[in-house]
Amino acid sequence: MPNDKDNRGPAQPMSNQADGVTGDLVRLMPRDLVFVMRFMGESQYRLQSHFQDFIRAELAAGGVTTQTHPMIHLFIENHAILLRDFVFSGVSLTRQFHVDEIERLTGDTTSMIRVDIWDQLKSHIETAEKQFQSQAHTLPKLLSAFENPTGPTAPEEK
Repeated sequence: MPNDKDNRGPAQPMSNQADGVTGDLVRLMPRDLVFVMRFMGESQYRLQSHFQDFIRAELAAGGVTTQTHPMIHLFIENHAILLRDFVFSGVSLTRQFHVDEIERLTGDTTSMIRVDIWDQLKSHIETAEKQFQSQAHTLPKLLSAFENPTGPTAPEEK
């Protein structure tokens, strides 16, 4: 069913739309943007290795080994990654800082962090829009699975 946005005519140039939503996001930044810590590099490898060893031992205790299940290493690796990400996400979510706290901590009195974030947001929004537009010609075929099986109907009136 078409919505009001479908009836606005041609879409605005992408940069105007990106500027608008970027401005909205920057305005919401003091409330909605949080900085979280993220474990990288060897820390990720170390925790994943721990969980691989843990899962392997638990499975072996239940009689599941590479001898009985030759492809079990794929299961072990996948679940070790899931457990690693669960742990790191949980820890990261408990240590959040808002943009004003980061500005205070870094001594950013000129709000350069906000300007940098605005630039990055706008650039990524435009990239995402361009990527979607480049694939838009394939959408009608993909969306055919969502069509009304009885054919198009007239829009409902309110």
